[in-house]
Formats: sequence, C-alpha cells, structure tokens
Amino acid sequence: MEWKETIRTAVAALNARRMRSLLTMLGILIGIAAVMLTVGLGQGAQASITSQINSLGSNLLIVSPSSSTSSGGFRGGGSAVSTLTTADAAMLADPTVAPDIAAVAPVSSTSGSLQSSSTTWTSTVVGTTPEWLTVRAREVASGRFFTAAELDGSSNVAVIGSETATELFSDGSPVGQTISVNGQSFTVIGVLSSAGSSGVSNEDDTVLVPLTTFASRLSTSGNANSVSSIYLSGKDADTLSAAYQQVKTSLLASHGVTADDADFSVSTQASLVETATSITGILTLLLGGIAGISLLVGGIGVMNIMLVSVSERVREIGLRKALGATPGVIRQQFLVEAGILGILGGLLGITIGVIGAAILTPIIGITVAISIPATLLAMAVSLGIGLVAGVYPASRAAKLAPIDALRSE
Repeated sequence: MEWKETIRTAVAALNARRMRSLLTMLGILIGIAAVMLTVGLGQGAQASITSQINSLGSNLLIVSPSSSTSSGGFRGGGSAVSTLTTADAAMLADPTVAPDIAAVAPVSSTSGSLQSSSTTWTSTVVGTTPEWLTVRAREVASGRFFTAAELDGSSNVAVIGSETATELFSDGSPVGQTISVNGQSFTVIGVLSSAGSSGVSNEDDTVLVPLTTFASRLSTSGNANSVSSIYLSGKDADTLSAAYQQVKTSLLASHGVTADDADFSVSTQASLVETATSITGILTLLLGGIAGISLLVGGIGVMNIMLVSVSERVREIGLRKALGATPGVIRQQFLVEAGILGILGGLLGITIGVIGAAILTPIIGITVAISIPATLLAMAVSLGIGLVAGVYPASRAAKLAPIDALRSE
C-alpha cells in the first residue's frame, strides 16, 4: 500500500472515532503546552533576574554584612546589625589599599513615606555619595545629582527615580519641587533615567539623598557611621578578580577577623548572575519534569486508544490480510494513525503554549520565552510519543492470524 493511501485510510479511521481521537490528543496537548510554558517561564525569569543584576552597574562588587558578634560573644546572622561603616568605604577608596577599584559608594536604605503638594507615596530611600552614579552606571534624565559639597554640608536635596517622579508629580517637572520624606523636607534636584524593573525589585522607584543627610535625619540606626552595604566598581573586567581579593583582604585586616569568621561578604556581578542562573535552572528543570509527566500520561493514552482500536477492528484486519496485506502493511497502518495523533496533539499543544505565553506575560510581569528550538523539540517529542505508543498495538495487529480474525465477532 502506498503511503498516500495509508495516510488517507488512517485519517478516515481516526475521523470515524472523532471524539475518542480528540480526547486522546488532549493528553499530548496538555503535556506539550505545560512543558513549553514552564520551561519558557523559567527562561524568562532567568533573563529578567540577569537583566536586573546587570542594571546594578558594570564590573560591580557588593560588600554586605554577613554576621556580627555582640559584646557577649553571641553571633547574629545576616544584616541584623550592620558591620560596615563609612570608614570601611573610605579605606577601600584609597588607591594604595585597593588599586584596582575605580569608585566606591557606601549605601544605607530605609522605607520612606513621601509626600508632595498633591499626593503621597511610599518608596525606598537611599543615602549614598556622588560616586553612586558612576558605580551603578546610572544617568540623570533631568536636573543633576548631588555634589560632594552637598554631601559634606548634609544638604536636604534629593534625586528621585522616574517612577517616583511620575507618582508624586503627575503634572510638570519635579526638579525644584519640595517633597517630604518621613516628615523631613527635601528639594528635588534631579530625576534618574529609567533602569527598568522586574518582579524582584524596581530600580525606578527610589529616592536618593546624601549619606550624611540620611544619617542625621532619616536613619533609624544608633550608629551614624553605619552603612547597610558598599558598592564598588572595578577598573575593568580583567582586573575584577584582583579587585575582589584586595577588598576582601583589606576588610579582613581592618575588622581583625579571619576568612572563616568574616563579618562581611563580597559578591561579584558574575557570581550573582551565576547563582541566579543556577537557582532558576534547577526550578525550570523541576517544573519541566513535573510537566513532562503529563506527556507520559498522553503517551499512555495514545497506546490505550490504539489497543482499543485493534480490538474493535479485528475483522477489518483479518479481511485485509486475507486480501493480501502483509504484517508490515498492517503495522504501518496503525503506526501512521498513532503518529497522526501525536502530530496533531503536538501542533495544538504548541498553539496553546504560544497563546498561554502571550496571556501570562503581562499578568505576571515576566516574559515567558518561546524559542524556535524548544518548539521544534516539542513537536519532535509529540511525534515520538505517538509512534512509540503505537508500536505495541501495531505489532499486535500485525500478528493476528487472518482465519482467527475473520471468525471473530
């Protein structure tokens, strides 16, 4: 039998059992769509986190407090008590201490209640130095950033993010306007260019003030010299590893601790990306594996329907064999039917996956990536499942003896 005739006969057989065929394809459809969406969501989350980390700045190093020891000898975890100070930042800014560091920006932050003349808003308030702009590779869209003189003079000036500006000043330019931050008045002198946001954080919703002003007017810490973290930028990517070692060695000596008992941690931009990629990769693999179970269920469904089909069409098989059809032709017939179920289920699954990605992206705020290689692989998997699931029923049909099949009721 020619392939054209085989396909025509297979389509006719499936069409005669339309509802059963649709329900069989449903298992493959759900499996393919689930795998596409879970893998796409994982890839989209990974890209979003990587983009967010890259937006922090270039050749970036971040020093954070890791633990502290009280006077009683008890260690506290995380950043419950900051172990970093402005003196640490000043030391690291010294070229003789860390020659491969280009700029240093100590940072302290808190949540702030903002108020303009017409509305209120809640945002993250950050106290830092003029070097922050360089370290974080950010730009000012309008106005200017605060100066070293304003830092030294503890001036009540603020630079706000683009989203913060939109929320507080829907009409007119924010530059020159006055806002209240936790009850303290500040003059807006600049608005930052947009750096984007994700489900992790929003770089455009922030208020930046001089670190000295933050310490004297906004900080809730009992130590005016305490900072929550220190951002540093290396001179270039090639010397970032050397800069990392210089920072770590200098702080260990300054704090009088060993590497095993360090009260701070140093992270590089590359290590942050690597960690985020590793975590999202594991989650993607886990979710993809769970979704892949539905593909297995779909394959079992195809095998089941083909076995039922063989049982129902025993007389047809016997008649075709009596008319000269070889076991190979019979096997080919049922494999083509199973393959068609797999292909149609795959195509419908891919369609649902693409539509689902388009719907989910604006809802969750993360791009659900649909790649051509993933789509082609999904199509190949669906076809493979159909064929593999059809092998046993097709072989069973091919082994039926013509006389036994014709006698069957």
